[in-house]
Amino acid sequence: MSLIQIYQCFCDSTRLRILSLLNQGELCVCHFQEIMGEPQVKVSKHLAYLRTRGLVTARKEANWVVYGIPSKPSAELSANLACLQDCVREDPVFRRDLERLGELASSIAENSPVCCSPKPSSRLKTATP
Repeated sequence: MSLIQIYQCFCDSTRLRILSLLNQGELCVCHFQEIMGEPQVKVSKHLAYLRTRGLVTARKEANWVVYGIPSKPSAELSANLACLQDCVREDPVFRRDLERLGELASSIAENSPVCCSPKPSSRLKTATP
């Protein structure tokens, strides 16, 4: 993986938010929607972009796709993800994302990936800021 590929992926705030969240563990599209307050189409588009460039992996679990950071990321990707985590600590958007992830962590662990069923849509509406 080249630095050019990594930096091309890093030049978008939505992709940076996704990568920051994935640094904490695997998530599916509905988790990103709930945490970030972004529509499924936008999240999926950015995940596909990151996936085709090797920055995220995807695995199918039942009817859902769960995304994560590669299990053996390149040294360049590891260094840049570590830098991202250091750099976003003071940014209110990234902090809010991580706080929302923390609030949802037990729910995600208990229900994942069942949470992706159509029923949670009412839950998503109440969770958006």
